[in-house]
Order: sequence, then C-alpha cells, then structure tokens
Amino acid sequence: MNKHHGMKGLSGLEKLCEPGVQRSDRFGRLFPELPPLYTNPESLIAISVGGGPMQQQGSAKKTDEVAVGQVFFGQFIDHDLTLDLTSSFERLNDAQATTNFRTPTLDLDCIYGDGPEGSPFLYFNLPDSDPNSSFNGIKLLTGADMAGATPEQAEDLLRNANGTAIIGDPRNDENRVISQLQLAVIRVHNRVVDILAGSSSPSHELFEEARRVTTWLYQWVIIHDFLPAMTGQAVVDDILGNGRKIYMAHCEEGDEPFIPVEFSVAAYRFGHSMIPQRIQVQPGKPAVDVFGPSLGQGFSPLPSLDAAVNWTQVLDLSDPKVDRADQLDIEMAKDLLALPFVNGTPAEKSLATRNLLRGQAFRLPSGEQIAKVCERHQSEIDSVSARAETLAQQVGVSLASGTPFWLYLLAEAQVVGRESTPGQFKQGEGLGPVGGRLVAETIIGIMELDHEAFLGSNRRWTPSEDGFNVTGLLDLLTL
Repeated sequence: MNKHHGMKGLSGLEKLCEPGVQRSDRFGRLFPELPPLYTNPESLIAISVGGGPMQQQGSAKKTDEVAVGQVFFGQFIDHDLTLDLTSSFERLNDAQATTNFRTPTLDLDCIYGDGPEGSPFLYFNLPDSDPNSSFNGIKLLTGADMAGATPEQAEDLLRNANGTAIIGDPRNDENRVISQLQLAVIRVHNRVVDILAGSSSPSHELFEEARRVTTWLYQWVIIHDFLPAMTGQAVVDDILGNGRKIYMAHCEEGDEPFIPVEFSVAAYRFGHSMIPQRIQVQPGKPAVDVFGPSLGQGFSPLPSLDAAVNWTQVLDLSDPKVDRADQLDIEMAKDLLALPFVNGTPAEKSLATRNLLRGQAFRLPSGEQIAKVCERHQSEIDSVSARAETLAQQVGVSLASGTPFWLYLLAEAQVVGRESTPGQFKQGEGLGPVGGRLVAETIIGIMELDHEAFLGSNRRWTPSEDGFNVTGLLDLLTL
C-alpha cells in the first residue's frame, strides 16, 4: 500500500510482545493500531433491545452437533479466565488499565481458590477421629459433607447458614446449571484423589498431583471437545499444526499470557446467541425456562432434586432427545433481551445491548477492520456486513460506518458458519472463520504460554498416561 501523509501501514502484531506492553494481570489488545468504531448508541439500543430484530421469532433453530451443556461449560471457562470489576459501558475503558482479577490461565482457580493453605474453608478439615481425616487439605468440600445433609444438600455446593455457596468464584452460583457444573468439577477432583491414592496414605503431594491431573483433564477436553464444537476442528488443527497468527504470534521466551479485550468483550460472548429459552436437565422430565425459578434463581440452595443436572442429558449427542444449543446467529432467546432478574430500562435489561455498548466503551474496531487483518476475502466480508445491515434497517438505522465486532461475529456465524473440515463450512453450527480463529487462538495460546498447562510443559501428555479414559466433557463430568 502506498503511504501518503497521515497514512501508516500495520507494523505487525509482534509489538504485542514487547516488554511492558502486555501484563498478565491486565487486559490487552490484539489490534491496537486499528481505528475504533463509533456507532450512535441509540442505534445500538434499537437493534438489540427486547422486542427488536435480534429477538427470536417462532421456534428456535437448533444446532446439529453442539449439546446445550457445552454452552454453559463455555461460561465456566470464562469465569476461570476473566473477572473485570472496574470497567463500565457508560465510559471509555483503557484495556491495559483494566485489572483482570482472575489469573489469565486455565488453572481452575475458581475451584481451588488459593489452595488448602490460602483457602482452607474449601477443603476437608475433619477431626482426627473421623476416618476421612486423612484427606484433610486434599479433598474439596461439597454439600454432601454437611452434618445431616438433606438429599437436596447432598446434590448441591457447600453453603453457609445464609445459603451462600462456599466456592472459589461466587459467579459460579449465578444460575443452577453453572453451580451444578462447579459441583461436578469439585467431584472430579475428589474422584481423582481417590484413584491416585489407591491404597497409599494420602499426603500433601497427593493434593498437588490430583490438582495437576484434574486441571490437565479439564484443559484436554477444552482442546479436544469444546473448541472443535464451537470454533471448528479445521481451525483447531491449523493452529496446533501451523501456529498462531493473531494471539501473540511473535513472542519471546518468558512472555506471559493475557486476555485480549477483543476476546473478552466481544468474541467470547458468542454463547449468548446459543442459549435456549428452555432446556431439559433430567431424562423424562419436562424442559424448564433457563431463567425460571428452577434453573435461573442463582445464589441460593438447590430448591429440589428436579433442579439437579444430569450431565448425560445435556451432553450426550448420541441421544436424539438431548437438547442441542440454539444456532449461532444474530437472534437471541427473548429472556436474554429482557433479563428477568435485572431492574432498569429495557436497554439495561438486554444482554445484547450490554454487549454492544461495552464493545464501544472499549473502543473495539469494527468487524470489517478485523476481518481484513485476518485476510478474509472482501466478498465474504461484504456478505457478513450485508446481513448485519439488513438487521439494522429493520429499525431504520444504518451500520454504514462498520459493524460492531460482536454483532459481526454473530452474522459471520450465520452467513459463513463453522469450518469443521478444511474448506467445509456449516452455517449456524458455531463461530465463523474470524470469530473461530480469535477464540481458538486465544485459548490455545493461553495454554501454550502457561508453563503449568500441559501444552506449555508436556506436549506428549494424554489422559491415558495418568490412567484416565477421558476424551470429552461428558467423560470428565461423569468420571
């Protein structure tokens, strides 16, 4: 490109890895040299508010190959990676000045807290006379460990007298499915402890080994099950085989992982489009509203055994009766555009509006700008832009200046679709080429830059090396 006065070519993504540019405890940017998009906030609200063009009409279209449980697992992963307590969509936010209160690694700190010494309230601490006291500081507590636990308490997280869950991240109690997922992973750790202990006497080394194995099994299913389902096997294979092109592609030894705002504020919020209005969490039982009294009332004890999640029922794709996720497109379930637990204006109650306004507050580039850097064909970019523009025109507004990145990724998933095998795309089944690469590269890059993750420390490892037959998420949660 010819350089004229006031024009500057993209100098390269290697600048992201210069000392002092990125910190692991701060959010950062993948595309710092791209211009931020500004859209009239009233236009963003008109597009995304409840009752508007983003609200599902009629029966939701379902994916063929994405079980509904995977969507909530994605939320669990998000809580493991990020916690932003300071930014707001009511003001401009500086990514590198915004603290991430979670470690930007997939280390299950939401399960383990600060470990037995830093978070002793999460672990067994039984009197010496108790036969299970040998697992003190090794096993994690659940509601089943309460004295005189009721059947409902036995299928719930450990809670205090006020019903507050005693867990490493309080957000993992914000709805019933995520709290049951937190419980399931705690049980996985305890099961791994039993298997590794065998007939040996438990020790502190056993805790560390069980934590490593549990964390690596979790990372394994992210790489080999979750990412292929959401971003496409072809994209995952290309990154693992040919390296990263976007996320810290030119890093030096010692560089630390970080969370890009393009990931946290936009790309990884794709799952909001895939959450159904109703799901069935137990075989033979009726489906219930995701935000209804059974599943949606978080931060409270399990109301009944009917609200306990059967993981086979929400993850086993071999069963045609198992709920699939909604297709990934520019429509969302009506309750997500009018959150029943939020008080405020229609805009404040819409999750879609929040996403769009937050993206603008973080000065994200348009989807078109990012797609060009990702070297997507102009004809593909034009078709995605046209789909978003058609949506906007339904409420008399225009996106001529560019499509907000989050909305662009939803439209891309609908127009282009997920690349399951090289060159073969399936519309609505998962993220498209830009969204899929950004999400997969970020998550894989985080593992590769973490010397305690299996991809960053032992790339020959498989679950069978530690004696576990785990290939996917269902295997893990039913261990």
